Amino acid sequence: MTVDPNAATQSWPSPEPERRPGPARYLIPALVAAAVAVALGAYGKVHDPTGTAFNLAGFSSTGAVKSWLATVAFFFAVVQLVSALMLYGKLPGPSWSATLHRWSGRVAFLVAVPVAVHCLYALGFQSYESRVLWHSLLGCFFFGVFSAKMLLLRSERLPGWLLPIVGGLVFTALTILWLTSALWFFRTFGVTT
Repeated sequence: MTVDPNAATQSWPSPEPERRPGPARYLIPALVAAAVAVALGAYGKVHDPTGTAFNLAGFSSTGAVKSWLATVAFFFAVVQLVSALMLYGKLPGPSWSATLHRWSGRVAFLVAVPVAVHCLYALGFQSYESRVLWHSLLGCFFFGVFSAKMLLLRSERLPGWLLPIVGGLVFTALTILWLTSALWFFRTFGVTT
């Protein structure tokens, strides 16, 4: 029996090789991030600040409310960082590290939203000193890069380095926001409620 070396070995078409994700997978989240950041900054700049957006019973001022909410958001961002290190095997952690990571992120974001509403509505985008300018810029950047992270989480086959970089940007932005607002408030006016 002879075998024809040129004969087809399968009777059906061979599967197409897996293609790498196209640039749109990364471009769309980047464009959304830029759009969110620019839209927030533009709104903050053209909106006439009201001086106050909300106040909660038990707090002495809206600045105290904002500072305490920002501190809670920062605390949950630290939980996010630690749980991310557990997920990536850099720290030992419990089997529920992924759940902790997801829920601490949700809480941090939900607590940060009223802070952002207060900043945009009551204070606007301001630049009268470098601390305030950095705070305004990073507030817009934070919500933009957070939007990109949420879109990237829904993508498949991402490079292993991408989510840690974007998550690190979210954490860094929130840390500097806390330093330029809540910590500044507590150092200037004292730790008040």
